[in-house]
Amino acid sequence: MEANYVIIAALIVFVIYILAKLSTLTTQKRKVFKNNTYSYIAKDLVMTRTEAEFFKKLDRAVGERYFVFPQIHLSSLLDHHVKGQEWRYAFSHINGESVDYVLCNKTTLRPTYAIELDDYTHDTPTRRERDLEVERILKEANFPLVRFRNKNVSEADIIHTLMNAANWK
Repeated sequence: MEANYVIIAALIVFVIYILAKLSTLTTQKRKVFKNNTYSYIAKDLVMTRTEAEFFKKLDRAVGERYFVFPQIHLSSLLDHHVKGQEWRYAFSHINGESVDYVLCNKTTLRPTYAIELDDYTHDTPTRRERDLEVERILKEANFPLVRFRNKNVSEADIIHTLMNAANWK
């Protein structure tokens, strides 16, 4: 009978120990997030090196006609206030999504093209799913999305591809 008390007492001590450890971990996490003061380090580039190389080529190809802006969120390009839908959800659906580049008319600053440079990261199933959704959204908004698979495409091919996207002005 006393053996049962010893086992029960040992279990109680063990449970208290586990709860204390969990409490300590939770408390430590709360301290980190308590005042929402985080630290950050400046990045060297706002894009990958491959994207930076393509950015320069893209700018040379269209720079007389368009400003090239990198890493633009869809919420900056699209108005989510569409009659008949829940605006907050519509905004949150696009807010974290971005395209690699946006071309804006140099005279009017009107966004004219969204451009994606599809490197190997676009081959993963989750990224392909994301890409299809971005394509759907931009197509529905009548906003041309142009994809380049190869950063080594020529400047002439860039212009040709954009002209075929039907918004070249």
